[in-house]
This record gives sequence, structure tokens and C-alpha cells, in this order.
Amino acid sequence: MSLHAFNSGCNAICFKKNNIKYAMCCAWAQMIDYDKITLLLGSQSVTGKNIEIGDIVGVSALSVGQKDIALKLGDGHSDEVDKLKNIDFYEDNNAILIKGASTNLICKVIDIIKKDYIKGDNFVVLEVIKAEENHKPFLPIA
Repeated sequence: MSLHAFNSGCNAICFKKNNIKYAMCCAWAQMIDYDKITLLLGSQSVTGKNIEIGDIVGVSALSVGQKDIALKLGDGHSDEVDKLKNIDFYEDNNAILIKGASTNLICKVIDIIKKDYIKGDNFVVLEVIKAEENHKPFLPIA
């Protein structure tokens, strides 16, 4: 069964840790408070496996016209390929942010929840430290 009851945007989750750049796309992101968001990161993801409480990460809500970036970030694993090669980005306190995204957030990981009912994936809770809005239309995941 595949449920498409909600319109989800495509979000890039990117950060640098131990001189390795991690990057992936996540469709399952949601605000839960004025300065808190949650992400569901797949258990198969190297990026998701390396994120820890206390890490500073970038969350870029990709904009229409950035589909090629979404496809590139979804291809391969961060420990095998440089997913950010030829992508226009900038860094801020280990957060990696995609230039031209609809919204860029610098966030701190404040919790990681693992539950059997989410099939081993990581439910990551982030506190937003800084936000930049570019007022561009969001790239829908579909």
C-alpha cells in the first residue's frame, strides 16, 4: 500500500562531520512547534545512520527547478560518492545548505527516536537555530 494523502516537499538534509559531507533527501518532514521540526530518515541511509544528538545540520526545502539536485542526493551513499559535487551550496557551523532552496534552516539535533512501528527508521527531532526564506515555490516530492 502506498499512501499519498499529503502533499510533501523534497527536503535536503546535509551536514559535515569528521570531514565527511553527508547529504540525502527526505520527504517526511513536519513542523511540530514554532522552532521544532521532525524528519523520518530511512534506516538504509548512511546520512541517517551518522546523525547524532547535538549535531548541527542543514535542512533545505528544495524549490521548483531543483529536481536534478533531489535526484543527485538520492543516488548512492555519502560514504561512497560526493553527492554535493557540482551542487551550489554553502556551509554554516557544519550545516550544509543548498543555494536557491525555498527555505534553508540551520538546526540542532535534539532527539532521535526509534520505534518498531516505523520499521527501524530514525525519527529525528530538530531545533531550528536560524532560518532563511527565499519565497520560491517548493519542489513537491511527487
